[in-house]
Amino acid sequence: MRWFWIDCFTEFARRRRACAIKTVTLGEEHLHDHFPGAAMMPNTLVLEGMAQTAGLLVADALDFKLQVVLAKVSSVDFTFEALPGDTLEYTAEIVEISSSGSLVRVTSRVAGREQATADLYFGHMEAGTVIPKLFKDEEMVHWLDSLRIFEVAVDEAGHRIPRRSSTIVT
Repeated sequence: MRWFWIDCFTEFARRRRACAIKTVTLGEEHLHDHFPGAAMMPNTLVLEGMAQTAGLLVADALDFKLQVVLAKVSSVDFTFEALPGDTLEYTAEIVEISSSGSLVRVTSRVAGREQATADLYFGHMEAGTVIPKLFKDEEMVHWLDSLRIFEVAVDEAGHRIPRRSSTIVT
C-alpha cells in the first residue's frame, strides 16, 4: 500500500523550491486512533508530507535518473499539532545538492503560522540498487499529474516545464 501525504503542488521551481498542500480531514482513518476524542495528525505523518514534497523536488532536479531516499532527518521542530480542518502548507527549498546527496530545508505552515521546520538529507542511488522500484514509469507520471505538478512547475528561467514522458526512475 502506498500513502501520500500531499494533496497537490501550488508552486514548483525546478532545482530551487516547491510548495505543496495537505488538508487534514476527519475522513482519514489514522486520525480516529490518534487520539480517540482528540484527533490530530501524527507529527511523523506531517514529516512524511514534508519529505515527499522535498523528495520530489530533488528527484526532479536530478531529472528522475536516480532514486532519492530520505537518509537523515538532520533536525525537526514542531510548534503545534495539526488538527482536522487545518491545511498544511509545505515549502521545500534545496540548500545543497551533490552527486551523492541533497540537503533540503522544509517548513510546514497552517494559516501562515509556522507549524514545523526540518532539515532533510536525501541520498541519491542508482535505480533498483538498494530498494525495489516503487512505481511503474507511467504510474509515477500519472501521480505527478494528479498532484498538479505540471500545472505549476517552472524551470530556472521561469518557463513552464512540460509534462514528463514515462522515462522516470523512481
